[in-house]
Amino acid sequence: MLILALESSAKPVSVAVYKTPQTDNCGKLLGQSFQNNGFSHSRTLLTMTEALLKNLEIKPSDLGLIAVASGPGSFTGVRIGVSAVKGLAWGLDIPVCGVSTLEAMAYQTPETGVIICPVMDARREQVYNALFEWHGEELVRICDDRAISIDDLKADLKTYDKPALLVGDGTSICQTFFENPANNDMPDWRTAPELIRYQTAYGVALAAMKRKTIPAAELEPYYLRPSQAERERA
Repeated sequence: MLILALESSAKPVSVAVYKTPQTDNCGKLLGQSFQNNGFSHSRTLLTMTEALLKNLEIKPSDLGLIAVASGPGSFTGVRIGVSAVKGLAWGLDIPVCGVSTLEAMAYQTPETGVIICPVMDARREQVYNALFEWHGEELVRICDDRAISIDDLKADLKTYDKPALLVGDGTSICQTFFENPANNDMPDWRTAPELIRYQTAYGVALAAMKRKTIPAAELEPYYLRPSQAERERA
């Protein structure tokens, strides 16, 4: 089966086509398009999707599933990705899958012996975060997706006896905080290589293979906390 995966939850935007494993064969990433230049996702996402399918000589009717990072992340970015997937899937009459942005990043970081620590800029001196660990070929979630202050994240990471591997667009924010000389009680940590540091549609496709599919009409964004407009109204 061919999975079309979309990721637009933060500043980077990407589209991937992944071929799921058949019998004993491994799955295969057929292609991925990635941009991190700050252009509006409403301008780039569908254009990138069309170009990738054309270059791979894949017709939309060949797809068996469309997956998307449904949150947490940028309210606008998540909404654009979810809306695009719902529109595409409705037209093709195929199922969809929404996955956690944080979990997708963990799936694209197959390193053992570390606590995988995806972080995304959540503003208001917080990051969106969850913790994961590989047990052999199984990714184990340690905590739920959360919005947490970097200071509280530091305290949490100190409770583990393994180094933390930071991945995600919030890595630079955490790195600045962790490297501050005032923080002399830091846990063991390091950042993922730039090639796998940012959110990617490839990770979305890997995470989607572990989740149940749903009809397009049931797909909803997962914002984790109210938007600024909702907070102001309240």
